[in-house]
Amino acid sequence: MRVHMIRHGKTIANEKRLYCGQTDLPLSENGIEEIAFLKSQGVYPPNADIFFTSGLIRCEQTLDIIYGKTKTDRKIIPDTAEFKFGAFEMKSYEELREQADYQAWITDETGDYQCPGGESRNQFERRVIGGFNRILNEVRKISGDCSAFVVCHGGTVACIMEYLYPKTQNFYEWQPKPGRGYTLICDVVSGELHTYNKI
Repeated sequence: MRVHMIRHGKTIANEKRLYCGQTDLPLSENGIEEIAFLKSQGVYPPNADIFFTSGLIRCEQTLDIIYGKTKTDRKIIPDTAEFKFGAFEMKSYEELREQADYQAWITDETGDYQCPGGESRNQFERRVIGGFNRILNEVRKISGDCSAFVVCHGGTVACIMEYLYPKTQNFYEWQPKPGRGYTLICDVVSGELHTYNKI
């Protein structure tokens, strides 16, 4: 069983280095071109048995570019959406760095500090891992050796990888570039994770 998990293509928020979690932005022109180029280079598997996205438009568009808009069997897993930045949403580090609540969030070592109007890192992890387990449960319903293709978010991918491979790399080291990610290779029967490859 293989689970291909990638980050969506670039948006304007990525290009402007803004915190973008729940804002439903489309891909930028550069983002569209980059995903199409990666597809043309054979970066992605030619097909998959089942498809998933977080439901946000940047993920839907990325999947459409790679496999076309005719994939009606895609499943939406909202719990794989990006971090809820709350009051920090669509703002840059330069705009936020002097704010006490922002400093409290970025220096929090417990993972319990909640963004104003958003969530904490621990809440994010619980939500995302719950969504990831839903994906695995859906994939296990397919008989035989199968593959799934998941388009989600950089923070989501990093959270899952950090959870699966603790104390190997930190969250930011796991975070893939837009359009990139990992293929998880699991046992068909038990679902036990064997290894991973970079996409």
